[in-house]
Amino acid sequence: MTRSDLVAHLADRFGQLTQRDTEFAVKTILDAMSDALARGHRIEIRGFGSFSINRRPPRMGRNPRSGEQVLIPEKLVPHFKPGKALREAVDAQLPVDDSTV
Repeated sequence: MTRSDLVAHLADRFGQLTQRDTEFAVKTILDAMSDALARGHRIEIRGFGSFSINRRPPRMGRNPRSGEQVLIPEKLVPHFKPGKALREAVDAQLPVDDSTV
């Protein structure tokens, strides 16, 4: 599902909201989440999951073309941990693989 799919789905589900209002609401929520993570805060949405920041330490890598070693600097990366309810909902909806039938 893309961002525009989410906006369209919410606009269809809540008829009192216009497409523009729904788009603004989704943008506001995602911006608030991005800002909170950028400030180092943790976000927890009960029944869905939590977002946090993980630190990746510096390490040595290789340039694939030349083979020379390159220092890859430390990074802070967003991390999502699904909640129990989300894990169970996804597991209950286990898709059937049609290629093995």
